[in-house]
Amino acid sequence: MTSFVLPFLMFQGGVGSQALEFYLSVFPDSRVDEMQRYGPGEAGPEGTIHRARFTLGGQSVLCSDSFVKHAFAFTPSFSFWVECESADELRRLSGRLAEGGAELMPAGDYGFSSLFTWVNDRFGVSWQLNVS
Repeated sequence: MTSFVLPFLMFQGGVGSQALEFYLSVFPDSRVDEMQRYGPGEAGPEGTIHRARFTLGGQSVLCSDSFVKHAFAFTPSFSFWVECESADELRRLSGRLAEGGAELMPAGDYGFSSLFTWVNDRFGVSWQLNVS
């Protein structure tokens, strides 16, 4: 039997700490639940994230810094869905998340939602934001 299922973000280039700090600054009531960093003589560069678990909007997420160079990166095929309480919240969050990233679908009425937007952040992680 499966104990639990969590999203896992693998960052390349040692940017995991920057991404984690950024996400914690964007989402209120977010936190780091546990952090394991590589130490001297371990497989990854000292100080980079071996594994961390953090919480955003009640969702636990795992992440790490990969010290192996991979031929793949994040894709919008996986994204975080964020339910916003207001248009102001959606615009604030999407504006922050898109800084240095890209807007995939500008904020608008797409039929399935009166206000929706889809952005990639500067770390390549994809976010869909919606007003319920």
